[in-house]
Amino acid sequence: MPRLTRRLFLAGTAAAVAAPALGAPATPSEDFDVVVIGAGAAGIAAARRLAAEKRRFVVLEASDRIGGRCITDTTLFGVPFDRGAHWIHEPRINPLAKLARGTGLDVYAAPRGQNLRIGRRSARTSELEVYLATLERANRAIAQAARGKTDLSCAKALPDDLGPWQNTADFVLGPFACGKDLDDISARDFARSRERNSDAFCREGYGTLLAHLAQNLPIRLSTPVHRVSWGSRVSVETDAGRIKANHVIITASTDILLSDRIAFEPALPKSHSDALGQLRLGSYDHIALELEGNPLCARQDDIIFEQASDERTAAVLANVGGTSLAMVEVGGRFGRSLSAQGEQAMVDFAVEWLSNLYGPSVHRALGRSHATRWNQSPWIGGAFSAAAPGGQGARRTLSEPLRNRVFFAGEAAHETLWGTVGGAWESGERAANAALKLLPPPAGKPGAKPAAKPVRAKAKSRPTRARQRKQRNRSR
Repeated sequence: MPRLTRRLFLAGTAAAVAAPALGAPATPSEDFDVVVIGAGAAGIAAARRLAAEKRRFVVLEASDRIGGRCITDTTLFGVPFDRGAHWIHEPRINPLAKLARGTGLDVYAAPRGQNLRIGRRSARTSELEVYLATLERANRAIAQAARGKTDLSCAKALPDDLGPWQNTADFVLGPFACGKDLDDISARDFARSRERNSDAFCREGYGTLLAHLAQNLPIRLSTPVHRVSWGSRVSVETDAGRIKANHVIITASTDILLSDRIAFEPALPKSHSDALGQLRLGSYDHIALELEGNPLCARQDDIIFEQASDERTAAVLANVGGTSLAMVEVGGRFGRSLSAQGEQAMVDFAVEWLSNLYGPSVHRALGRSHATRWNQSPWIGGAFSAAAPGGQGARRTLSEPLRNRVFFAGEAAHETLWGTVGGAWESGERAANAALKLLPPPAGKPGAKPAAKPVRAKAKSRPTRARQRKQRNRSR
């Protein structure tokens, strides 16, 4: 069966399982070329570029782990469980997939196919074709609306005759793909996002891959930044002291930057604060269930949707990596409301939802369970950043540096790969490259010039009498 080609990814959040090399505690006298705030994908990418150029830098991470919204847990279920990002999109061109080849980790292609449930049965081929045609119509309508003079919401762009597949299309294109409902998403932003026609998974976990790539970088965990001053130079204040630098690369999420956790002096310009407001995070969580005996009769890494009757719907990725782990995916307004009720409410919903599709065997097979709650994460605050209607241009604004001192990076700062680890990685490299261009070459590197010795001005010699006489004759 054909796999959806539009943004089939488990968006969102998360970090890594192996700790990187830690730098020494900050002291008031420290001075760097660049300070990187945040050790997620964007921060790690920026740090690797700076390290390759042998620049003096440090990465400050507020939490006690690396990876941001890309973290793999191996203790909850005894197998790799990606608490956040899981899908490696377009592995042929994805920079992380290329880097994975040198780590020894097992990156394999995601199966091309999906299951669709209608009540307690699988959809027939003809029904699946109608469903896919409905999604194609919806995508075309959004793309056409994106070319208009006014940036509409995706919901306003949709045809009003999608019939029994309306709720499913709303979920697949909105909460599942973007973490927000379609009336909260810019049609232009949706249309500009790059297609995800092929995917891959890392058997050991996406967060494990990031942890490998972060090894030996000077990352300081549990070091939240309280203030960034960006005058003639940059000053970054933490509990451990103040750090000075020529430039700072900030990879914190849009919701954290909109909070009062990091103060800016001077305050961010209105253009940037408005851009952050247009790019607030959506909601996307995994409800992980251990299901022994394969009660869903699914293949490895099988993605399953339902013909939904309302917004209380989800998707499930079954038999993750060939294990008995299933991840039920919830997002958007319903997912946010469910997450606010607590982990047990989320697990109860997932079990009930799957039981309605597969019967009481789900209850009998149920083992351990866990639900992520990224909206409650103190240093993240949500999933990822689908732009609000009228807000697509905010991504370009956020990519603009402030006084060539402050650079922003992360998935929100990528115009076509927002919501992906690959987009965050590319934006981190881009910010690092921009900062590097403004720095003088490091000492000892070709092109570096030794500091010039100060030249003492020569005292002017007094003119001789003969010279004075000659000047008087010329002036006559």
